[in-house]
Amino acid sequence: MHENTFDIFGLGRTEADAAVVLVPVAFRLTTSYGGGCEDGPRAIAAASPQLDFHDRRFGDVDERGIFMRPEDPEIRSLGLSNLDLAERARSAGDPGARDAVNAASERVFAFVRRQTGEILDAGRLPGVIGGEHAVAEGCIVEAAARHPGLGVLQIDAHMDLRASYEGFDRSHASVMHNVLRSEAVGSLVQVGMRDCCVEETRAARSDERVRVFFADDLADRGFRGESFASVASEIVSALPDDVWISFDIDGLEPSLCPGTGTPVPGGLSFAQASHLLHRLAVSGRRVVGFDLTEVAPSETGSDRDSIDAIVGARVLYRLCGAALLARERLTAPAG
Repeated sequence: MHENTFDIFGLGRTEADAAVVLVPVAFRLTTSYGGGCEDGPRAIAAASPQLDFHDRRFGDVDERGIFMRPEDPEIRSLGLSNLDLAERARSAGDPGARDAVNAASERVFAFVRRQTGEILDAGRLPGVIGGEHAVAEGCIVEAAARHPGLGVLQIDAHMDLRASYEGFDRSHASVMHNVLRSEAVGSLVQVGMRDCCVEETRAARSDERVRVFFADDLADRGFRGESFASVASEIVSALPDDVWISFDIDGLEPSLCPGTGTPVPGGLSFAQASHLLHRLAVSGRRVVGFDLTEVAPSETGSDRDSIDAIVGARVLYRLCGAALLARERLTAPAG
């Protein structure tokens, strides 16, 4: 059943000796523009061994142990085998096709939730690697069930607050709408948003749990001379004690992720995203897990030379570093 085992970062770890356990979810079905994100986990894994592992922000992250579970080929097939049905649902409004797409997405939700629960039960930090952003719902909902009041830090170009999109209940454009249906989710702090619809902005205004740091506002504050360090402090201050990081790669400026399915001009630089993760890690909050989604290797490059994969591997390493540093600071002996 399982294949495509990844030696992430070339560390040779087993799950038993890893502090962070990654779940690759090679699922694409509801994406509405560009494709390829199902190859994100493979591309990241292929690029990952060429990193130098001493991170000046987060230390020697590799020494704590990172392991990626095998890819489940049934999850990949579940998405790709239903792409024709998804197109039929869009173009012809076929209710049977729409229902089949929703059923496939429901199966992936259950798969991700189960995998996340297993990792949390073992006392390890879960990281879910997509695939489309819709796969994040299962891991966030499972983490929130175990950490009521959980805050979600979402780095993204899109708000993902549509009640549904193109008739699909678990669309990549609806993931945070679905997450907020869980009463265990205490807050959603969105950073870098620059493409949204009226429905989404109304949804954010009507839910006191949601705080949005729009990209235009972040830029204006910088133009007025405000440092990103002060902005990052404000972002972190809006989060509760327990945090899940949901990192859609299109939250970065598109020169860093040209292959992603819905790139948008603007976005965070790699340095800004890294600074924000570090501020969170040293804030005294607990990072209970994370997801990284929508990495798609550019069509012009192989997995190994795609800037998308190279950046994705480095974002992943710093997500691991942020989660581990936050945990270590919380468990360090006083004094």
